[in-house]
Amino acid sequence: MDISIIIVNYNVKEFLQNLLHSINKAAQSISTEVIVVDNASDDGSVEFIREKFPHVKLFANDKNLGFSKANNIGLKAASGKYLLLINPDTLVREDTFTKMIEFFETHLDAGLAGCKILNPDGTLQLACRRSFPGPWTSFTKVTGLSSLFPKSKLFARYNLSYLDENQTYEVDAISGSFMMFTREVYENVGGLDEQFFMYGEDLDLCYRIQKSGSKVYYVHTTQIIHYKGESTKRSSLDETKIFYSAMHLFVKKHLSSSFLVEFILRAAIGVREFFAFWGKRKLIISSIIFDFVFFGISLFAAAKFYKSITTWAGFAQYHAPVLYTIPALIHIAIAGLTGVYKRNSLSILRSFGAIVLSFFFISSLTFFFKQFAYSRAVVIITYAILLFALTFWRVILKLVFKVGVSERDYIQKRALIVGINHPALTLAEKLNSRKSDIYNVIGLISFTHKDIGTKIGCFEILGSIENIKKIIKEKKVNEVIFSSEELTYNQMMNIVSSSHDENVEFKLTGSSLDFLVGKTSVSILDDIPLIGIKYNISDPVFKFFKSVFDFSLALLVLIFIYPFIYLTAVISGSRSEFKKFVLGVPKVLSGKISFVGTKEDNIGGELYLGKKGLTGLWYIDESENSSGKLNVYYAKNQNVWLDLEILGKTLNKMWNSKK
Repeated sequence: MDISIIIVNYNVKEFLQNLLHSINKAAQSISTEVIVVDNASDDGSVEFIREKFPHVKLFANDKNLGFSKANNIGLKAASGKYLLLINPDTLVREDTFTKMIEFFETHLDAGLAGCKILNPDGTLQLACRRSFPGPWTSFTKVTGLSSLFPKSKLFARYNLSYLDENQTYEVDAISGSFMMFTREVYENVGGLDEQFFMYGEDLDLCYRIQKSGSKVYYVHTTQIIHYKGESTKRSSLDETKIFYSAMHLFVKKHLSSSFLVEFILRAAIGVREFFAFWGKRKLIISSIIFDFVFFGISLFAAAKFYKSITTWAGFAQYHAPVLYTIPALIHIAIAGLTGVYKRNSLSILRSFGAIVLSFFFISSLTFFFKQFAYSRAVVIITYAILLFALTFWRVILKLVFKVGVSERDYIQKRALIVGINHPALTLAEKLNSRKSDIYNVIGLISFTHKDIGTKIGCFEILGSIENIKKIIKEKKVNEVIFSSEELTYNQMMNIVSSSHDENVEFKLTGSSLDFLVGKTSVSILDDIPLIGIKYNISDPVFKFFKSVFDFSLALLVLIFIYPFIYLTAVISGSRSEFKKFVLGVPKVLSGKISFVGTKEDNIGGELYLGKKGLTGLWYIDESENSSGKLNVYYAKNQNVWLDLEILGKTLNKMWNSKK
């Protein structure tokens, strides 16, 4: 047996399927065995492997044993001359195994080796070649010097970014997502240290192998794609905590001979852990601070205002510390319980709800704490200011700085399909007919220039794999989808590698065209029926806020903008798109139509898709998608913030059309 391939799987069935297909293609000229150790997945992985890949040796654990222990189960069952630990969310080239075996046969001092690892966008995954976290290396990483001077041999030792990624050389450590070693090394140093549940086990193995006298190499002659972190996304584990616990364990195990060295390393890890904690929760912490500060400002402003128009004496000085802290903390607690503070988003609607609940709660408290019940009017004024202040800073951050804005699928997905056979055509048709995404498959990519300009079905062949980078630029493509039945993995990776600077996402279809795998998601391609589905647009809460939004905005436009636009339209006799938009606002105020909605009345049949709108996705979208498809997507995802974004894009389009 040439090579035993051990894969630890946890709830990444779709990624695992693509990896196993790529392994089958890469193992044509060598003898291999594939061992999958499943860590109690609940996504149907075990049943799927038994049905689709019966040749795979499968070990199904009853619970999640962790990465190290699961790999050791596979290693004990392996019989190959070479042993490969590989993550399930990876893809290998057809030449990966043969190139790696060739490397070991020509470098007899190599005990462990890893190949070049690419991110899904084609950039190098820095963890595929690293140094051990010594005092100086840790210091440069913590202080950011390694990022500031990535080409400096002095400062960039952590990820060795000063070295040419297209050269092979000895390194301290490689990534645990692809680790290949000889049976002799395994029998000499053993498997992974099971003290490491997840993370750190790769560093530990590299360290022990080097201590045994063998060398660790980074090999550039072949490459894989690693989607990175897919299993942790599907678990409830705190990966940040586990990672830094693993780093502390590594230092304790291997670098604690000197108290000073251990102290420096632990301090560096602690600082990195703090910044990692802050980085993941910075929006939550910042939001709490902003809300606390604005609550205090609102209370202060309300007290000053009320004092200026009445004979009220103001707050007692000795009550001020309580009044400026406790109510604010109560509001923050209520906001937290109602889901206002989230890692990646700023919710204006939830904040509004929290303000209402907080107002009634604090107002009721004044009945029990008479000594603090100065004036109901101050409370009302405070919350009136607070409603504006907390909404204002959130809108500014979202609108101007794009903070807390979650990625929207309604942003046009301009896709290229690489392939021209029947599966590629079927895939293109599936994507263009989907109701849950706004896909615009703009064309196909062939393998030769002679096909360019011809059509297959209703899709034009725009280019070949040789000039795909040019097509991506010219057509403003943001998604490239590979037809796995038609393309070799070598070709896929060459395209990904050459287009790494184009800000495009690369996806791969399942062999049955039932899903797409990408760096951001796994998309199921078969839509569920629309009849009987209840979307946001028909939800009573969303309808209420949409009505309030429409009425409030229409009232403001009618008072401050409508008279001027009406007069200019009468005088000039011309009606631009913007003027037509403003002149339609009275219908919004009457409730006949909405600012944002469908293109025509009575769309949707049995499925309610909302009122006709002055604008909508159908207006801002420049593709050839049908308005019905866009209306369905809008109805499903409607909320006030989405309406604001559509209005903003509408005004921008109207402004640009004048130029």
